[in-house]
Amino acid sequence: MKLTFQPFELLLKHTFTIAKFSRTSTPVMLLQVEHEGHTGHGEASMVPYMGESFESATGFLSKVDTVQLKYPFDFESIIAYLDDIAPGNPAIKAGIDIALHDLDGKLQQKPCWQLLGSDPAKMPLTSFTIGIDTPEVIIQKVKENPDCKIIKVKLGRDSDKELISTIRSVTDLPLFVDANQGWTDLQQSLDMTYWLHEQGVLLIEQPMLKTDPDSNAWLTERSPVPIIGDESVQRLGDVVKAKGVYHGINIKLMKSAGMYEAHQMIKKAKELGLKLMIGCMSETSCATLAAAALAPQCDWADLDGPFLTRNNPYQMPDFVAGKWVLNGDSGLGIKH
Repeated sequence: MKLTFQPFELLLKHTFTIAKFSRTSTPVMLLQVEHEGHTGHGEASMVPYMGESFESATGFLSKVDTVQLKYPFDFESIIAYLDDIAPGNPAIKAGIDIALHDLDGKLQQKPCWQLLGSDPAKMPLTSFTIGIDTPEVIIQKVKENPDCKIIKVKLGRDSDKELISTIRSVTDLPLFVDANQGWTDLQQSLDMTYWLHEQGVLLIEQPMLKTDPDSNAWLTERSPVPIIGDESVQRLGDVVKAKGVYHGINIKLMKSAGMYEAHQMIKKAKELGLKLMIGCMSETSCATLAAAALAPQCDWADLDGPFLTRNNPYQMPDFVAGKWVLNGDSGLGIKH
């Protein structure tokens, strides 16, 4: 088993602004795992506010003993081994996990979605994200929509209503909104959920601070729109904590340490009666296809990474009628 990697700066088409951060690019580590003439590809998208970097990823990878990644893969044991190396670092762990899943599919000559038990016919629509910006740029971004049937809007500032009204001036597509912990006043937040409901909003991600479950639970109990935990739900252990606090959870591979644990989170959430969204960071086609392999098991998808970037090193996956298309290629189905 041979593990190699290379840093890559993923450039965004527009400055991406959420409630508390802005950026124009994302550091990404591209990984390859070789075994028996096959190569698996993985990706670690390390958005700066999550605390990972090229330096931390390189340091972590230097400690990985590929003997522990022996085939056939025991993904539960592999994730436990990676967690033993160092706490945190979920994105670089995800990069390894994704590469191993891609390799596993190629060795078995089966697509990853099949190995994970997904049904391509159940692929949900994916949304196209609009970051916080001026009305002029917001309108420009909406016009760049690559035929997604849902728009996702970043909120969490005093301009929330203006931003939604601007979008409504140019499209009547249904909306997801993500406050990224930007709301603070309970009554104002509740009033906003009713106003957003009238504007055709289908769900609201992480309205209040992730460290304030009581406020999030209060809002969830009263909101006419599903409230989805995002920053507060990262690894498998967080899923149980979301019960009674949110209507559902948003799973991201870069937080869950990859596809294996994301799949376990999906199963646990279904046991608890929680709704499921699968999302992404700024990602290439590699991580997008990894998440898409699990997307048919979820209620909603926000997998728009390749649409928001301008130097994707892989081919764009097939996208038809607002949905990613899962093909029969072995592994993730990545094309260079």
